[in-house]
Amino acid sequence: MTLELAALADSLRANRGIAAKQDIGTVCERLGLRDGSKVLVGDDCAAIRDKDGHLLFAIEGFMNEFVAGDPWFAGWCGVMVNISDVAAMGGRPLAVVDAVWAHGHDEAEPVLAGLRAAAEAFGVPIVGGHTNVRTDRGQLSVAILGRANRLLSSFDARAGDCLIAAIDLRGRYREPFSNWEAATDAPAERLRGDIEILPGIAEAGLACAAKDISQGGLVGTAIMLAECSDVGIDIDITAIPIPGGIELARWLVTFPSFGYLIPARPESAEAVIARFTARGIAAAVIGTINSTSQIRITDGLSHEIIRDCATAPLLAPSRREIAA
Repeated sequence: MTLELAALADSLRANRGIAAKQDIGTVCERLGLRDGSKVLVGDDCAAIRDKDGHLLFAIEGFMNEFVAGDPWFAGWCGVMVNISDVAAMGGRPLAVVDAVWAHGHDEAEPVLAGLRAAAEAFGVPIVGGHTNVRTDRGQLSVAILGRANRLLSSFDARAGDCLIAAIDLRGRYREPFSNWEAATDAPAERLRGDIEILPGIAEAGLACAAKDISQGGLVGTAIMLAECSDVGIDIDITAIPIPGGIELARWLVTFPSFGYLIPARPESAEAVIARFTARGIAAAVIGTINSTSQIRITDGLSHEIIRDCATAPLLAPSRREIAA
C-alpha cells in the first residue's frame, strides 16, 4: 500500500462529518423505524405512493454555527439542498416551507433573503412555515414536497453496477466550511435545467438508484448508499472529478451544491454520463458495486478499507447487538 493512500484512509475514518451519520441509526431506533437489524430510513426523501408515482417529502436542519456565520447562504441552502434531495430520488420539487428562528428581525433578514433568492432562482415557491424572532439564537430548518414518476433509491444499487459521480466543479469553497458553492451566481435557467437531469435519467430507465452527496462528502455518502443496498463499493480516487488546485482529502468530504452518486449498469453508464456532461457538469465512473459489505478506496496500486458495514454499520450502530 502507498503511504499516501493509508494516510488518506486514516483521515476519512476519523472524519467527524461521516461519524455524525451514526446519529441517524440512534434516532431510527427510538422511533421504531427499523426492520430487525435494518434501518428503514436512508433515502434522501420519504417516498409516499400516490396514484402512478410517489410524493416525496424531506426536511433539512442546519448547524447553528453555519446559520450564524453565513446566514444568507444558509437560507439559500435551505431551498437548494432540499431540491437536490428530491432530484436524487428522481423527482421534481413542488413547494417548500421553512422554520426560521432569530434574535430579532434584523438577524432574520439575511436568512429570509437567502431563502427567497433561491426559491426564485430554482422556481420553487415557499408556501408557508413558522417564524420566531424572539429567541436567543438563529436556527433554520426547511422542508420540501416533490413528486417522482419513477423513483431512484438508496436501496437499489446492485452488485455489478458502475458507480458514477456527477459534480458541478464550476464553483469555490464557501470558507470556512467545506461547502463547494457552484449555484448562487449561476443563471436560473441553468439551475432549473440541471435539476431535470436526475428525473430524466430515472424516467429513461438508465438507473434505479442515486444519492445526493451531502454532509460527510462523497465517501460518507457512498457508505450510506452501500449500507442501504447491502452492497460493497470500491472507489477509484484517481477517477473522481475534482477542481484544479483542490486537496483530495478535503474534496472527498466536501458538501457540493450539485453532486450525486449514481449506480448504473455498465451498458447504461455512458448514457448517464452524457446527460451531465452535455450541461457542463463533470461526470465519470469512479468505482464499482460488489457483493461485499466493504467500502474501499484505491489508487490503482493498493486499496484501503474505510468501513465494513457488516461489522461497523453507519446507519444502524446497534446491528451487531441485534444479530447477537
